[in-house]
Amino acid sequence: MKARPLAFALSFLAAAAFAPAADNQLTAAEKSAGWQLLFDGQTMKGWRTYAGKPAGGWEVLEGTLHAIAKVKGSELITEKKFKDFEFAWEWKVPVAGNNGVKYFVTEARTKSPGHEYQMLDDDGHPDGKIGPHRQTASFYDVLPPAADKPSRKPGEWNQSRIVVKGNTVEHWLNGKNVLTYVLGSPEVKAGLAKSKFAKEPGFGDKIEGHIMLTYHQDNCWYRNIKIRELK
Repeated sequence: MKARPLAFALSFLAAAAFAPAADNQLTAAEKSAGWQLLFDGQTMKGWRTYAGKPAGGWEVLEGTLHAIAKVKGSELITEKKFKDFEFAWEWKVPVAGNNGVKYFVTEARTKSPGHEYQMLDDDGHPDGKIGPHRQTASFYDVLPPAADKPSRKPGEWNQSRIVVKGNTVEHWLNGKNVLTYVLGSPEVKAGLAKSKFAKEPGFGDKIEGHIMLTYHQDNCWYRNIKIRELK
């Protein structure tokens, strides 16, 4: 009879130790692994507008960083630059919604600031009908993700991840690695040559750059934005 309360207590403690953190917080294990929050759920601390553009188009709403549709909005970038990193975030878009995360972002090339991890309603947005190289988790307009990627419906939360280590880049979607590419590889060069970025000097090169949340005139919600730098 006395063992049951003890077993229950041990079980409870074990569950608590491995329980996920609340939204926009880090677990003890994540902190130990070097993760840093890039959104605290209450402010836009650590972010600024891109290339000196006027602020607008974003709000903190019920623990999310919300891109407000159909206003005069601007892109947000991290104040800090990153080179080798693991960046993770959760996001959702509505029907026909469009947004994206860019990395290797520079303010010296404002027309094409960096590589984009596309976030899209593949079936409902016109870009998705052009082809998989413009659909969710693609290296936008350059390389498509795996055909069997674990997609979710518009309005549902997705978990995404970008990993950059040396010249290798990975795009993850809902727990699955759906695209791996090597900077400077024949595959990337061929994709770039066919893309809208073909004549953009320096596009496709690895740089220490900002991370950007794009603004495309559609609603989009972010939460649990975090990063850890890789050595």
